[in-house]
Amino acid sequence: MNNFKKLGQFKSTGRFFNEKNSSYRTPFQRDRDRIIHSASFRRLKHKTQVFVNTEGDHFRTRITHSIEVSQIARSIAKYLKLNDDLAETLSLAHDLGHTPFGHAGENSLKECMINHGGFDHNLQTLRIVMFLENKYLKFKGLNLTFETLDGLLKHNGPILNVSRVNNIIGIKNLKNKFNFNQYSSLESQISNISDDIAYNNHDIQDGLNANLFKLEEILEINFFKEIFKRYKNVKKNKILIYQIIRDSIDLMVKDIISNSKKNLKKHKIKNLRDIKKNNFKIINFSENFQQIDSELKKFLRSKMYNNKKVLSKNTKGQKIIKYLFAYICKNPKKFIKNQKINKDKFRSVSDFISGMTDRYAINLYNNLK
Repeated sequence: MNNFKKLGQFKSTGRFFNEKNSSYRTPFQRDRDRIIHSASFRRLKHKTQVFVNTEGDHFRTRITHSIEVSQIARSIAKYLKLNDDLAETLSLAHDLGHTPFGHAGENSLKECMINHGGFDHNLQTLRIVMFLENKYLKFKGLNLTFETLDGLLKHNGPILNVSRVNNIIGIKNLKNKFNFNQYSSLESQISNISDDIAYNNHDIQDGLNANLFKLEEILEINFFKEIFKRYKNVKKNKILIYQIIRDSIDLMVKDIISNSKKNLKKHKIKNLRDIKKNNFKIINFSENFQQIDSELKKFLRSKMYNNKKVLSKNTKGQKIIKYLFAYICKNPKKFIKNQKINKDKFRSVSDFISGMTDRYAINLYNNLK
């Protein structure tokens, strides 16, 4: 597709606070660098992906996951002649708002905030880059481009619950810069599906390394069985697992590229305006690979996420989050600046807890008990 480059977000429409352009970096490269140098990004190295960070050095954390997502997203975006800097930026930033203890921690904080505006890790990412990361003299937050903010806001597609956005971000803070009903850029869609590819494949690899299931069990999935046939005479060991996972990712990426091109042709997408008007996800698996994706998620839910060992750790994490929330709400001045407390005590406590690493939350809990 010769005119594909017209579909990428190569020019920025600006930022909330005007800044001079850099002479050697594009606006999206600057966004990426601001994410990488943020404290929130560094803390991801001690936040749970599936296994609590204290369990071992070789299991994935949020930061390794984010880097792996960005690698996959860059590869897809570059091949399709889209903006790989924007795709990388969105991928590196997409999990900044995650709580300690992964989705279990998020569910716990959601319960704590149910009567106080709610909690959502995707919207928390936006809070971080817009309000909470403070390193600049002229503005709060990281002052990212509108394109990056739009991609983070719509990481999972158009916004269906605007009231949640209002509760957590404040609609007035967005200054009518975003259309909630439209899909975001192709780069954002690439980041989203690269997230799926990374955690499906790498969670299987981590699950095998943690002995939650065996290679023979994943070979019951037809997709992996077909890959394994290429290596049926190879000894079953860790190197073979690495190869199978690599092949799996490669096949998924090829399917996305092929199917996305078909979608562009089918829906007569010729420019950025067409993408925003379109109510169909362009960057997506084919029907066959959607079924494979669903099968992998089902396997991981059964064999890994609902494993007794994993659930036990999750339960402990949820207990810690609830205890810290209740304790800090009673003694907010001990942990949070007065200015933030006066504005919204519960949101300030939520911001504080969601920013914790696993080890910080565990140590604070042990010290307070």
